[in-house]
Amino acid sequence: MTIYISPNPGKTSASEIALRAAQILLTHGAAVLMNDVLQENSTAGVVYLPLEQCLERADVILTIGGDGTILHEANLSLRYAKPILGINLGRCGFLATCEIGEMETKLSAVARGEFQLDNRMLLYARVLGQDGWEGHALNDVVVTKGRLQQAIDFSIYCDDILVEHYRGDGVIVATPTGSTAYSLAAGGPILDSQTKGVVVTPICPHSLASPAMVFAQERKLNVCVGQVADDEVFISCDGGTGWQPHFRQRLSPFRQKVLTSSALGSWRISSSKSASSGDPHLKRLIRNCG
Repeated sequence: MTIYISPNPGKTSASEIALRAAQILLTHGAAVLMNDVLQENSTAGVVYLPLEQCLERADVILTIGGDGTILHEANLSLRYAKPILGINLGRCGFLATCEIGEMETKLSAVARGEFQLDNRMLLYARVLGQDGWEGHALNDVVVTKGRLQQAIDFSIYCDDILVEHYRGDGVIVATPTGSTAYSLAAGGPILDSQTKGVVVTPICPHSLASPAMVFAQERKLNVCVGQVADDEVFISCDGGTGWQPHFRQRLSPFRQKVLTSSALGSWRISSSKSASSGDPHLKRLIRNCG
């Protein structure tokens, strides 16, 4: 078993915990890889390689941090389809399910290959128009306004049929995994992690009747944005660096691509399919180890 350890550089104790994890894994016969940028504080027995080689060679990815570290690593390792186990150093551990006190038991089980895999859906988001921006999300895709004081209009289409119109601060499209994150804070429902669906939750809607909606994972969702000022709408996947349109430069192409004459920007969001298995659940998390 070859395990790539990825500590969160923003956590002060992550490097120390990573070395402890490496020693446990090496003791139980696993091969351990780490990014060569961490080689300054090298540990005997650990192989230091460039990131791409670590992801390609590893059987399992071990993150040291919180749920945000798993989301970051899931995006980096997308095309390698490697399962992830997270050691939790954050405030919440919905995804990072191994606590520091459980490291010996759970890591020794991983080294022996004694664990189960939990398949989680990924969302694929694409900007319609000449920009062609696209991204994947394990938690959620968020379309939100830029200006603090002004609400904007959002139209939600399911398979090219208008199903809802919101006026507010934005829209969250979340997977079952992400239903316990930003969507929940915005009033959305919690979905079982194995639910085959996505939830669309408005952010601060200007209405007393703007419920969150749940759609089957096979549906294609379009989020269309009404007339806004330049550089006033953003889209991001899992809270990472996203996309900001330049509407004045892209006015005509966007109008050709949207589904309503009043819309100026459109994003299509759907569940992803695994490159390796064709299953719509793309990212695998390790559970029930030890």
